[in-house]
This record gives sequence, C-alpha cells and structure tokens, in this order.
Amino acid sequence: MVFRIVLFILAAALTAAHFLRAENHAMVALSVATPLLFLYRKPASLVLLQLAAYAATSNWLIVALLLVQLRQQIGRPWTVAAIILGAVALLTLLAGLLLNARGMRERYR
Repeated sequence: MVFRIVLFILAAALTAAHFLRAENHAMVALSVATPLLFLYRKPASLVLLQLAAYAATSNWLIVALLLVQLRQQIGRPWTVAAIILGAVALLTLLAGLLLNARGMRERYR
C-alpha cells in the first residue's frame, strides 16, 4: 500500500514540476494538494485521486504530442523527449491504476 501512495505522490510531484515550469501556479498548488486526499478515507477521495492521475496522464500525452510536433517542425531531435514524456505518462497511469486494487478499496470504504 505504501508503494502505491508513494508512486502517486511521485507522479503528482512530476506534474507539479511541469506546471511550475509553465508558470501555472494554480495547477502547481492543485497538484501538490491532491495527495492530501489520501488522508480522507472515503471512497470518493479514492475516485478523485484516480481521476487526477488519469487527467495528468492525458496532460502528459498531449504535451508529448505537441513537443514532438514542435521539434519535428524545427528539425530538432524528438525521440528522447518522446520517450521521457511517454515514461512519465506511463508512470502516472500506473499510479492511478494501482489505486484500484482491492487493498486500497478496502481501506477507503
């Protein structure tokens, strides 16, 4: 269970760093505050945490697509950036999927 929570916190921290770089302070605050839902042991909080992870995954995939398109247009290498952003999207997706485990659902009844 600790691994699942730590993985989600890592994904949230990476998402917050992304928004910090984009100077979107409201999303930084939301990304940092989202893991606090682990303290509220209700089924709705678990659902919100999963939705946040899936939304962040979508964000990573969109950013990867836009970055690849931009780099292709200006003739710069794009494969490493795509691999890194794809890996972060996969980590974030995994963090959300792992919250659906039976142990997590039992803890958040």
